[in-house]
Amino acid sequence: MNVIERAKGMLLQPAQTWPVVDAEPASVASIYKDWLVIMAAIPAVCGFIGMSLVGVGMFGYGFRVPIVSGIVTMVLGYVLSLVATYVMALIVDALAPTFGASKNQVGALKVVAYGASAVYVAGLLKLMPALGTLGILAACYSVYLMYRGLPVVMKCPQEKAPGYTAVVVILYIVVMVLVGTVTAMFGGFGALASGYGHAGGAFNLKTPNGEVTVDSAALDAATRRMEAAQARIEAAQKSGEPASAGAALGEMMGALTGTGGTPIAPADLKAQLPEALGALKRESFETNGGSAVGIATSVAKATYTGGDNQRAELTISDLGGLGGLASVATWANVTVDKETPDGIEKTYKDGGRTIHEQYRKDGTHGEYTVILKNGVIVETSADGIDAATLKSMAAAVNLDAIEAMKRPAKA
Repeated sequence: MNVIERAKGMLLQPAQTWPVVDAEPASVASIYKDWLVIMAAIPAVCGFIGMSLVGVGMFGYGFRVPIVSGIVTMVLGYVLSLVATYVMALIVDALAPTFGASKNQVGALKVVAYGASAVYVAGLLKLMPALGTLGILAACYSVYLMYRGLPVVMKCPQEKAPGYTAVVVILYIVVMVLVGTVTAMFGGFGALASGYGHAGGAFNLKTPNGEVTVDSAALDAATRRMEAAQARIEAAQKSGEPASAGAALGEMMGALTGTGGTPIAPADLKAQLPEALGALKRESFETNGGSAVGIATSVAKATYTGGDNQRAELTISDLGGLGGLASVATWANVTVDKETPDGIEKTYKDGGRTIHEQYRKDGTHGEYTVILKNGVIVETSADGIDAATLKSMAAAVNLDAIEAMKRPAKA
């Protein structure tokens, strides 16, 4: 299936495209592999670039989501959108008899996945946050696409299609509110594309400020994990036990996020917090770790203070539960080089590591973030310290030792 042609067909000729979708052989895994993992990446990655790299500004003021928070939100939002699509397919399938339609789990996933075409394509608007509100129009068009698809794929009588669509949309809103709540909860841990291509073993999402490359080999690995999880999910559904169904959903999340999912222990990350950063002494520290909906995280953070109201904060984060997906969407390829009258911002590669620097020219605030090859994120931020001093302070962290740390083997 050609992704671009399918998207064009759904948007421009839905009446002719839905019968093609209905007739083509498919499975849950193939729909995810060939369509969803690609299309769902567009709003996720464009949102990251728009909010963390481009930013929002008006009346002389600007705002950017910190890059670490942006990465967490991007990856987690991507994963949860894939899971939400599967949940919605279960709902569409369960409602089928109520509206005179035929139960068909794969068909229900087709309706949800391809019906969202307008929303996925409109994700490009997130490159410019000011245009984001136009996504409402895309959402309305996706409702229309589902309305056209339900009678064709789910064999719903035409006169019952409006009611079927309305109920599905209401429940979809409820599911997305839950997704937003979970994403916001994890976003507190830290703080694509003007062109789209698909060639060889990868596809690219590009912007004048950066590029994201997705490895199809990693998608194949994720698909195999999903196929194994799918069998367990079906068994849980047949058992009729809510606990089993909940555990199966967690397995689906694990299948989407990676193979291990267990982060480095917070105590081990804490051991890498130095007693001092330059002339600043460690004043306090904290560690935390936990998991929700199959995603585990581990964080160690320390505060350092010194004379002249100087203050710095060092955070070491391991998003172990997101490691597998991070290898699929290699956001570390994003590069930035910007300078304004007030500040400097750079994102670049240094060997296998990604470096992000952001400073105010008056020395009031600076950030120096390193994304290591093993996926651990080390962020140093400071107030009242110039850029050169902050970089020398960050050198006190033993990045080689952190990069050599191994995550616990999967039980």
